Amino acid sequence: MKNLRIALAQINTTVGDLDGNAGRVLAYARRARTAGAQLVVFPEMTLTGYPPEDLLLKKHFIAGNLKALGKLARALKGIMVVVGFVDRGAKGELYNAAAVIKDGKVVGVCHKAALPNYSVFDEKRYFSAGSPMPLFSCAGVRVGVSICEDIWVEGGPYLAQAKKGAQILVNISSSPYEAGKRDERLKLLRKRARQTGCHIAYVNLVGGQDELVFDGASLVVDSAGKLVAAGGQFVEGLVLCDIPGKGLLPEPLGEIEEIYAALVLGTRDYVQKNGFKRVVIGLSGGIDSALVAAIACDAVGRDHVVGISMPTRFNAEATKADARVLAERLGIEFHEIPIEGIFESYLGTVASYFGGDTAGPAEENLQARVRGNILMAFSNKFGWLVLTTGNKSEMATGYCTLYGDMSGGYAVIKDILKTKVYALCAHVNQKAGTPVIPEDIFTRAPSAELRANQTDQDSLPPYPVLDSLLVEYIEEHGDFKGMARVHGTEIARKVVGLVDKSEYKRRQAPPGVKISRRAFGKDWRLPLTNHYKTY
Repeated sequence: MKNLRIALAQINTTVGDLDGNAGRVLAYARRARTAGAQLVVFPEMTLTGYPPEDLLLKKHFIAGNLKALGKLARALKGIMVVVGFVDRGAKGELYNAAAVIKDGKVVGVCHKAALPNYSVFDEKRYFSAGSPMPLFSCAGVRVGVSICEDIWVEGGPYLAQAKKGAQILVNISSSPYEAGKRDERLKLLRKRARQTGCHIAYVNLVGGQDELVFDGASLVVDSAGKLVAAGGQFVEGLVLCDIPGKGLLPEPLGEIEEIYAALVLGTRDYVQKNGFKRVVIGLSGGIDSALVAAIACDAVGRDHVVGISMPTRFNAEATKADARVLAERLGIEFHEIPIEGIFESYLGTVASYFGGDTAGPAEENLQARVRGNILMAFSNKFGWLVLTTGNKSEMATGYCTLYGDMSGGYAVIKDILKTKVYALCAHVNQKAGTPVIPEDIFTRAPSAELRANQTDQDSLPPYPVLDSLLVEYIEEHGDFKGMARVHGTEIARKVVGLVDKSEYKRRQAPPGVKISRRAFGKDWRLPLTNHYKTY
């Protein structure tokens, strides 16, 4: 096989920004040409951004993306380019497509054949299944192109392309991040290389789009399945590889590093792509708000982060002090706004209606709702985005307050279990080389501090037990009998019951970064009115 220098452009696109995305392609194609590449490939649906969802139902959006493709093709000279877009058939049907551009013209088009319709994917809602284009030649090397899912499906287009003599199989993808996904992709590509005897170049999107994060981590494997080049994780970049030689191989991130990077990128892109200049966080002195504040600083810069502490009679001096210390160590703007007076006023207003019964959740949650109102008032006044601080363990069990701590625009850690929150906070301190997050926050028993001497474990099982059950029930759709056998019937029934009856709360929660195989959001779609019982 002749030598071919290929460039994988793992870029950060924005859904709907047709001209901006095309401009990014042009800039990276020129960089690739300057670096001596003969072929540069871009991710799936580069021009539209991914996923554009019901923008695809707008005819003028499809027309705009086709116009952008034509304009882009005319500007691309001196290098072959593969770029993702949305094609339209003779009868108006739509295809998830890739265009091959050479010397200012589109010389070939590939249509995605396998349309995923599971988890976060809804491609059958929008697209018709197509067929791959014939092989094309670049610098004397025969190249086949497929799109994302086409390489995951056993016996997909890659097999026919190999049989027709392809030497390199290019797969353009927009594959959302999940913890450990890079290893899964690499394992698949190695298998496909050994099946076909072809080199495989896989390019992936980078960036945040609502609750999805795309991690880049583009890969090139040789015909024996050996990894010969890779892109960085969660960063834009141009991956150069001399085939059949090799390119750069950056060290992959560890599990916690990877998750933290995903949270930072997802938050940064949501804030910046939606035009927010600052974010505001309710700082309780607890572990969850500490993590969100640290992520926010890394995402948008400490000068753009505001922390507000809102104590009542139930907030210990230690937690109030930890909120202040955290803000000082992070270097963010900080305000303490006591809400005891507002809380007392609320209680007095409803006292005659609530009667003389002992205070319970309704009275406790008034504090959370006052705090939510204050944060949203700052948002309304100054245009700041409120970042909520609830984790997945709380969202799963309903241990959160509608219109209280759930109030906000983006839920940074809604897919992070409580036990993982501690690991991520430890990573923050390790990365900083100093205890940015005070040690007391790690060692103090978790508490919502809505009543005297309250701890989370008054209402929930210990977090290691709870989180284990939540993984089984939510991410694995586990069988109740199996969960009961491991954890005990009473605890299993309690946790499953809490998850089932809290769906109405989750449906009203802000979007947040998807990290796990099954997050609350696009890939969790249960009916609100539901009488089915797992146990």
